[in-house]
Amino acid sequence: MNVLVVEDDSTLLETIEYNLVKQGYDVITASDGQMAVEKARSDHPDLIILDVMLPELDGFEVCRILRKEIATPIIMLTARTDEVDKVVGLEMGADDYISKPFSMRELMARVKAMQRRVRLIREEIDSQVSRQKNGRPGVGDSGRLMEFDNLRIDPDRHEVLIGDAPLRLKPKEYELLVFLARHQGIALSRDLILERVWGWSYDGNSRTVDVHIRWLREKIEFNPTNPSRIVTVRGIGYRFEG
Repeated sequence: MNVLVVEDDSTLLETIEYNLVKQGYDVITASDGQMAVEKARSDHPDLIILDVMLPELDGFEVCRILRKEIATPIIMLTARTDEVDKVVGLEMGADDYISKPFSMRELMARVKAMQRRVRLIREEIDSQVSRQKNGRPGVGDSGRLMEFDNLRIDPDRHEVLIGDAPLRLKPKEYELLVFLARHQGIALSRDLILERVWGWSYDGNSRTVDVHIRWLREKIEFNPTNPSRIVTVRGIGYRFEG
């Protein structure tokens, strides 16, 4: 597994590189945002560890650029503790977030967890392709078209339509909507949604779910102030009615 580490603190960069190599990973390094973009494009890493505060381009901008081009998992590092900054990073397309200072043991655990997620996703994709070749539907019908009145979700095309108009959703908004839609009629707790959409290692809290639900309602509800598609289940979380 190739890991691109982007960090302008040379001591921390060397420490992360040393620990990753010791765990058996191949490591590529970059010390500024522009170099990070170039290395990601040329070396095709399996995982990117990306600091937020970088010269040339900051980590948010690097993440925004790369997320348009590649689906490589990104773990962001930051000295900031404000939850808004974490939400911004995740909305830019980051998959995980670690606040400085952190232990190398924690970082290695996050890397291993991300590696497992990538492996499972690849296995599911391979299985789905195999089933399609054999004339059978994909795993769990994961690519099936979902239609709810004027709302249409097409996982194969990674597209959401209201009527005939494409709906512009941020990455986590899309993942959240698909997760809710695949569990139509089931009350889902905030903690479960947080775990399944953001990952168990995400260190934010359930308020993140509430914020994204509000954003989704503004885009898909007939009346966002009186939602009928994503309803609140008091004391539990949310239920997608369609």
